[in-house]
Amino acid sequence: MKKFLLYIFKIFIVTLLVAVLLDGLYTYVFMQSKNRGKVEAVVNSKEQKYDVVILGSSRANNHFVSQMFVDKGLKTFNYGMSGGHLFEASLMLKLMLERKYEIKNVILEADLNLSNDQESEGVAAKFLPYIHSSEVIKEHFSPEANFKELYYIPFYRYIKFDSKIGFREVYKIAQNEKTNALDNLGFYPLEKHKNGNMKNNIVNLNPLPHNKYYEEIKDICKKNNINFIAVMTPMCENVVGMNYFDKVKKAYPEIHNYENVVIENKYFSSCGHMNDKGARLFTAKIIHDFFPKK
Repeated sequence: MKKFLLYIFKIFIVTLLVAVLLDGLYTYVFMQSKNRGKVEAVVNSKEQKYDVVILGSSRANNHFVSQMFVDKGLKTFNYGMSGGHLFEASLMLKLMLERKYEIKNVILEADLNLSNDQESEGVAAKFLPYIHSSEVIKEHFSPEANFKELYYIPFYRYIKFDSKIGFREVYKIAQNEKTNALDNLGFYPLEKHKNGNMKNNIVNLNPLPHNKYYEEIKDICKKNNINFIAVMTPMCENVVGMNYFDKVKKAYPEIHNYENVVIENKYFSSCGHMNDKGARLFTAKIIHDFFPKK
């Protein structure tokens, strides 16, 4: 019995050592990554100065044409992340400030994601390789139910989120394979697709009366003298339940409602995402309204 227990103990120790070694190796690789995504681009960067930083989900990523701001003399980057929630947008802003970024204006796409204050696991996972090297990331994840496992069990986060930060991603970083996430100053243009979903029903969607991460972003901007611009972005003309945006305006009167600035289906790739032409019309309106003298 003693030999068996000793054998089990040895296996446990070897497994633990391997996990620690793999955790260190994976983390080291991620700490060298700068050209595969927006998270690592910020985490592994030095201080930057921006006139405009854009945050939000794919409805930010696909709707704000960064180059149009630059053409007006405004240094801009679109940090919108497809699939992201306000949980990740808030963390991204915190990371920038941790890296000593100087930001004059934050434009936040705040509409559909006001209906939840949960993390988007697939996007949030991209921050986890840096949970031991960034106090901001550690604190942001600390209220989450699985924080202790993610933080204290070596290699656990890489196994749990293997599809996002596992071996395949580590290999591609090691091979210095780029993605298009950082192209076009973070803006991802969409085309008009014949099979795009041009119907949407948001009747049952309701904004939270107090979205924790929206309020967090707003408070961070106030404390750091950053001009905070929150906007609702357009949806196509076939949406059912457009009074959702009225609900948002009632709960958050400071959010600017631009949902009806572009409505024709020809300007959309899908009902919730404008194509490149629509994005340019929308961006021109935003620049005209908020940066008219630049």
